[in-house]
This record gives sequence, structure tokens and C-alpha cells, in this order.
Amino acid sequence: MSLDDFKHRLNEWGRDRVPFLFVADFEMQQPQVWRLSDLDSNSVLFNFNGEGNGVVVQQTGVPALQVKPISFPDFKIKFDKVLHHLNRGDSFLTNLTLKSKLESQPDLKKLFFAADAKYKLWMKDRFLCFSPEIFVQIADRVITTYPMKGTIDAAVPDAANEILSDPKELAEHITIVDLLRNDLGLVSTDVTVKRFRYLDEIKTSGKNILQMSSEISGQLAHDYREHLGDILVKLLPAGSISGAPKKKTLEIIQEAEGEKRGYYTGVAGFFDGERLDSCVMIRFIEQDGEQFYYRSGAGLTAQSTAETEYQEILDKIYVPVN
Repeated sequence: MSLDDFKHRLNEWGRDRVPFLFVADFEMQQPQVWRLSDLDSNSVLFNFNGEGNGVVVQQTGVPALQVKPISFPDFKIKFDKVLHHLNRGDSFLTNLTLKSKLESQPDLKKLFFAADAKYKLWMKDRFLCFSPEIFVQIADRVITTYPMKGTIDAAVPDAANEILSDPKELAEHITIVDLLRNDLGLVSTDVTVKRFRYLDEIKTSGKNILQMSSEISGQLAHDYREHLGDILVKLLPAGSISGAPKKKTLEIIQEAEGEKRGYYTGVAGFFDGERLDSCVMIRFIEQDGEQFYYRSGAGLTAQSTAETEYQEILDKIYVPVN
């Protein structure tokens, strides 16, 4: 489906109050949308905040992932490419992502039902996403986004104070809040930062992590439902997993990563006929034939160190099961 067809379909179904599910890849080259009434649960399963076609079965006894991450020297090459641009002032914040090979072949459908996450999405033979990060929520003319930027192991002594007082984390979070505030200004008015830097604890099978977020909202026009496609495409790709300024940073990402991200760090959303809920597709296992990869990333600024960012990327490799 072309991007223009995607926008038109979302506009049309929003206007007619047709419930739908959509996914859009990071490069916006493979967007897809389905009427909920046509969704095949043998091919696509989703559970967004307790709503969807995959909310009944619960699986237990899931084996741990056997991960072979990229080596630190190989990561350092990519890191240095980004840092070069950060030091030149080409970007203030760049999200760098990596693929870590899995040494086993996990049952992604089984993992879908075992994972405990706000947003879960499985596409047969493609990927599994169990994301904690909201992209935008739309209800009653209000659009809200919750940029998530900043991660720390919850077991670190005084972890909450450690991350909240870290100047690098503060600079990174301020940058992404400013970017998302500007993005919402493209589609709404009266944009306001409702909450600034609050922490959520995310439980994983190995260890718990703290994630830092903020809440930003704006007011949409009365006819916003018939412009859902236009609104969403103007906001893509998500600022929290690209960087600022967005256009130049996307060029830096392509140079450093050297490959397309595809659906990883794209967005997925669910419209129930009245409200829209959507997520950034992070915490992501990708299937490529018989090989599986876990994709994770970190936000880099000029104050970043390679060792710290490498560890953050490793910390984000997990399945959120109790």
C-alpha cells in the first residue's frame, strides 16, 4: 500500500467510524491497515491496553532468550559515526539502534501471549512487538503523546534519583520533549506539557528497569476523525526513536546503521470508531526466514559515552514476563 493510499484509507475509515488496526514502518514504505472485522487472527494478533483480538490465552513457562549481541568494538564504530555529527552540531539527539542475533528460534506467537506489556503486536513470520511506549492517543479532540527517553536498571542504588539528576539524561529528555511539542504543533493547537519527567518501572524476566517519560497534549479540530491519516503521517517517524532535528538526524541514522529498520521503531495503532490508541514499535523481535533478531537502541547526545549507551542497548533486550 502506498503512503497516499494509507492516508486516504485512514481518513475515510475515521470519517465513517470504521474500527481499524494499522502499522507503519519507520521508512514509511510498507504501511498497512485492516478493518477489525477483516483481521485474520492466524496472521495478526494485537492487544493494546486490554483491547484487541489477542486478549484471552495466557502462556507460561517461556524459555529465556539466548542472545548474541553485537560486539562492543562493532558498536563503537557506529557510535563514533553518530558522535561525529553530534559534536559538529548536525544533531542534538540521535537514536542509534542495533540488531542482536538470537541463537534460538522462539515461538513468537507463544511469546505474544506470555508477554505483559501495554502494547503487543504479532505478525506471522515477520515480528513480535511488546512495547511500553505510547505514540499518540486521541479522544474527544485531544491528542496526547508520552515521549519515553531515559532508562536505568532499577537495581542500581537510588536508581530514580540517579537518572533524574543525570545531566546527560536531562538534556536528552528536554530535547525530545521539545521535538514532540513541536510535532504536535503541526497538527493541533494549545500544546501543553502536562507532566515532565516521570518514571515507570517495567518488570522483565531478568531485571526491572525504570523508564522516564513526559506527557504532552494538544487540541484538534472538530473534524479530526476525517483527517486521521493526515495527522498521523505528519507526525511520522516518531521523534523519540529518531531525534532532533528530525530531517538531518534521519540521514545520520541511515549512515550509522547502514540498513533499513522496517517495522522496528515504526508505529502501530487501533481505532475503535471513536478513540485512537497507538504505540512506538520498540521491544521488538524480528524474524528473517529461520533467523531471529532482537532490535534495541539508545538515544545519543554529545555527552554520551560508548560504554554507557552500549549497556543501555543490552538492558533493553528482554521479554516482559512476570
